[in-house]
Amino acid sequence: MRYQITGKQIDVGEALQSHVQDRLGEVLEKYSQRPTDAQVVFSKSGHEFICETTVHLSTGLNAAARAHGTEIYGTFDMCTEKMDKQLRRYKRRLKDHHKDRTSPVEVFEASSYILAPEAQDDGANEPESLQPIIVAEMETRVPSLSVGEAVMQMELAGSQLLVFRNEAHSGVNVVYRRDDGNIGWIDPRSNNA
Repeated sequence: MRYQITGKQIDVGEALQSHVQDRLGEVLEKYSQRPTDAQVVFSKSGHEFICETTVHLSTGLNAAARAHGTEIYGTFDMCTEKMDKQLRRYKRRLKDHHKDRTSPVEVFEASSYILAPEAQDDGANEPESLQPIIVAEMETRVPSLSVGEAVMQMELAGSQLLVFRNEAHSGVNVVYRRDDGNIGWIDPRSNNA
């Protein structure tokens, strides 16, 4: 397994890198025998350290966790505990997912844009155009999943929403976390088809 351990304006020494590899390796070995790579990013905000960990599994699913604290090793350990809890919670589903799926999740490339916010003014100035200003353009990946797999992927990644291609009919769908704590599912295909 490949580890990418980096720090944003923080020096990540050999001792911390070794601790990350040992501790994260133990957790992943318990639940997922085939992770492909892990990215761990340390940063600092004020007096707190922030640790963000993303693990890519060979099935195409990703697990992510984030923690913050005043001590860098403790912050990483909290992040690893969150990852451990997520993987333990989904252990059975991950095994079932791997059993049913003989090949990795198919991923499609799509364009992703960052738009500039509209200027807040007194309303006297009308915009010349209703077209938003594109600040950045990137490529993103849209996985082909079942609805259950999409919900599991959203939960594992700690995301508020996930755009995916529904394996049942190849249409683009969205699952998202509602304000009431439930999961919403948007399937825009026509019922007349």
